[in-house]
Amino acid sequence: MPAQPVLVYDGDCAFCTTSVNFLTRYVRPQCTVTPWQFADLDALGVTQERAEHEVLWISPLGTVYGGAQAVAKLLLRAGGGWAWLGGLLTLPPVRWIAHGVYRLVAA
Repeated sequence: MPAQPVLVYDGDCAFCTTSVNFLTRYVRPQCTVTPWQFADLDALGVTQERAEHEVLWISPLGTVYGGAQAVAKLLLRAGGGWAWLGGLLTLPPVRWIAHGVYRLVAA
């Protein structure tokens, strides 16, 4: 398992890459960020099919979160006001809405 969390995204997706560039520049989460195309997915415990489908957050314990919940975990890890926003994304009904919005954007 990774020593720190890992954010896995689709490096072929322009929106995904732009979003990750924003996050790493302004949010500065304490994690490893890698496109799934260059990640050792087997070592991370995820399938290529899942990585193609949604952004993934893999905790050091190997717990995998996908989609809006992966974004929430990243924001929580960033601290400060970002953590507040990440916490909000984990609460119902915000979590449900975030999931729906993520699915629309990811489609």
